[in-house]
Amino acid sequence: MTKSIKFRVVLSLLLLTALIFTGCGSAAPAGTEPAGTDTAPSAEQSADKPRLVATLFPQYDFVRVLAGDLVEITLLLPPGVESHSYEPTPKDIAGITEADAFLFTGEAMEPWATKLVDNVKGAEVKVVDLSQGVTLLAADHDDEHEEEGDHAEEGHEEGAYDPHIWLDPNNAKIMVTTLLETLIEIDPENEGTYRSNAEAYIAELESLDLAFKDLFEKSETQTIYYGGHFAFGYFAEAYGLSTVSPYDGFSPDAEPTPKRIAALIDAMSGAKFKYIYYEELVDPKIAKLVAQETGAEMLLLHGSHNLSKDELESGIGYLSIMRENLEKLKLGMGYSG
Repeated sequence: MTKSIKFRVVLSLLLLTALIFTGCGSAAPAGTEPAGTDTAPSAEQSADKPRLVATLFPQYDFVRVLAGDLVEITLLLPPGVESHSYEPTPKDIAGITEADAFLFTGEAMEPWATKLVDNVKGAEVKVVDLSQGVTLLAADHDDEHEEEGDHAEEGHEEGAYDPHIWLDPNNAKIMVTTLLETLIEIDPENEGTYRSNAEAYIAELESLDLAFKDLFEKSETQTIYYGGHFAFGYFAEAYGLSTVSPYDGFSPDAEPTPKRIAALIDAMSGAKFKYIYYEELVDPKIAKLVAQETGAEMLLLHGSHNLSKDELESGIGYLSIMRENLEKLKLGMGYSG
C-alpha cells in the first residue's frame, strides 16, 4: 500500500470507527423497515390446521415447501429485522403457547429462544431444535490477531459454536428431515404429502450442492472477501474455501479494529477479482470503504437469516437465495465453467 493510499485509509478509518462501534444491531437500510409478519391465514382458512411458529426464515421456508397450505406457519422474526438483535415480545410468547410446534435453529443462533422455550414449558407445544443431528463447528478464534490492543472480538465465548448451519446445503437436508418428522408427528393424516414434498426438496438441495461443487472446482480462487459478520463458516468448510474478513468469527457483538480493516483492504488490493461481499439487513459500512479504496464491486452474499418486507412478499425462498449467491460467487471466484 502506497503512502498516499495509507493516508486516505487512516482518515477513512478514523471516520468509520466512530460509526462502526454502534454494533450490528443498527437500523436496517432503507426499504427494510421492520414490520409485522402478516403470514397467518384467516380464522376460517386455519381451522383445524396444525400451527407452527418458526424463529428464522430458513425453517419457515422449509415448512412452506413441505406442507404448503396444509399447515399454518408463522415467521416470528418481523421482516427487515436483523436476526441477532431481535428480542421476543409478550405477544410472541403468547402466540407460541397456542401453536402445535415451535421451531428454532438452536441456542447458539438464538439465545433469546431459550427464554421462549422456558415460557412454553407445560404447554402442549412441541419444541424442535433444528440443530439436532448437525455436526456443529466450533467458533474460530484467530490467535494471530490477539495482539495487545487488538481486541477484534470482545465477548467471544470459549466453547461457542457457529450457529449458521443452514448455509451448507447438506445441513439444510438434515433440517428438512427433522421438520418432516415433526410434521408427521403433529399431522399424521398428511404423511404421504409431506414425505413426497420432502423427497423432491432434498433432491433440489442435492442439486444445489453439486452446483456449488462445480463452481469451486472450476474457479481460479478459493477465497471469499467479506466485509460483514461472516456467517458462511459451514459453507466454507463444506467446499474447502478460505475467507478474509475483518471480523474474528461471526459474533453479532464483534467489531473489527482499524488494523483488521486495513488488512482486508490490503488483501482486496492484491486480489485478482475485485469483488467485496456484504451481509443482508445491515449497513455495509466496511464493504463500502473497501470498495472506495480498492475499486472493488460490492455484492450481497445473502445469509438467509431473514428477508426484507419486499423479499418476503415476493415469495423468494431459500433455494433461490442460494442460487443467487452461487451466481455472485462465480464473479468473485473467477469461475470458468
